Amino acid sequence: MQLPLIVDAGRREPLHAQIFEQIRSRILDGTLRPNARLPASRALAADLSVSRNTVTLAYERLTAEGYLEMRGPLGTYVSADPAADRLDVADPPASPASSTQSSYDPSLVFDGCAHTVVPPHGEPLPYDFWVGRLDARLFSTRHWQRLLARTIFEMPIGNSLYAPPAGIPALREAVAQHVGVARGIAARAADVLIVNGIQEALNIVARLFLRRGRRVAIENPAYLGAANVFASYGARLVPVDVDGHGIDPRRLPAQASLLYVTPSHQYPTGATLPLERRERLRQWAQRNDAWIVEDDYDSDFHHGGAPLPALKARDDAQRVLYCGTFSKSLGGGLRIGYMVLPFRLMQAATTVKALLNNASAWHPQALLAEFLASGEFLHHLRRIRAVHASRRNALLAALQRHFGAVETSGAQSGMHLVWRLPAGLPEARVLCERARARGVALYDFDAANVYLADARTRDRHARAIALGYAALDERELEFAVRRIEEAAREPQDQRVTA
Repeated sequence: MQLPLIVDAGRREPLHAQIFEQIRSRILDGTLRPNARLPASRALAADLSVSRNTVTLAYERLTAEGYLEMRGPLGTYVSADPAADRLDVADPPASPASSTQSSYDPSLVFDGCAHTVVPPHGEPLPYDFWVGRLDARLFSTRHWQRLLARTIFEMPIGNSLYAPPAGIPALREAVAQHVGVARGIAARAADVLIVNGIQEALNIVARLFLRRGRRVAIENPAYLGAANVFASYGARLVPVDVDGHGIDPRRLPAQASLLYVTPSHQYPTGATLPLERRERLRQWAQRNDAWIVEDDYDSDFHHGGAPLPALKARDDAQRVLYCGTFSKSLGGGLRIGYMVLPFRLMQAATTVKALLNNASAWHPQALLAEFLASGEFLHHLRRIRAVHASRRNALLAALQRHFGAVETSGAQSGMHLVWRLPAGLPEARVLCERARARGVALYDFDAANVYLADARTRDRHARAIALGYAALDERELEFAVRRIEEAAREPQDQRVTA
């Protein structure tokens, strides 16, 4: 498990003291809950680029003061009964009725048919770079066999009843612990709403806050599935340009009901939003009585250093609606996501969830709750992180081998990177067509379900290709890039027919 901490060698405070204070603070404010497992000292040291001894000193001091427990080969955990002055996470103060009533509108506004955003179907190609696809070969059926054995005796009762609309308690608690350790979010089980993936989360947000004509600020380019949901409720989309560091806060509109962002790994460019920009987004939301929809896309995968804390981790004003999913770590077919919401919105959001489909299915929730609580999810994540990092490196090496110096973005995290085609190669759309004839599925931004607000944005990204590398091994990546090179060098009037 990666723990999002920030250490600065330039500060007068020793590094081990900085680590101690941040972990202690997260235990006291409830972000790290009792019995939550912490990363091994070696792993945390590698993430923070410090010596293992530095982390060990911090852990030993936290243990001596009663915050942590060393449980031998099981690892390091937050104490079951941490230091006596530990603070419970208090309910956020209720907002005045007039404020909450003017902030969201639970009436449904639907404006035509929203487009579906799914991977392309049809005859599969040998080498497919679809963004977000996992490699089924990496999934251990042994883990799920054990989980099935643990839950099989509860199935008759669990399946005979409707699950609670907000999700089963065990999974809500497991998710609260997970986001506390992995994303720095101080959440209780009561703050967690279980949903059927990001699309349902976005529909719940839209149902609560939008009606015809309300403005939604959205990244440009952005995830098309989000743009379609908001537009289908009659919202007016206000595009905000993205640069190499994510959304530009200077371009935010003066007024909007919602702001949709993917700060961990911006879709599609892959940019990571810096801390300073995150703070400016929070300030904008508070100043404009707006809400931030944080889609924590691809946050499970970082290929160098520790991840930045989520926007929600520092949401003192309770303006961030956090949306996460297990689709990128366990597969889209699982259809389980989650929201972490301000307390004052939970009842309304749960009501909308119940209106949509009563509740998510009991058995997948029970299996996932066991998977998280057992620690096997962490083992799974560590394994596929290493595999994805290796495949990312193999893809970059293959591109450089066959095309020389290449311009890419987003390779520092996530499951895909963006390749900007040089002037000597055809435009992305043409190269995708040629590659498909050679058994390689490539995707320009149009094909990758990217929202492009206008012709200017479309032209700016006409030479961009999104390369999802998680489902192809190193050997397959080399073969695929070799075929892409053949397609790129193909004379204009030549076409491969077989």
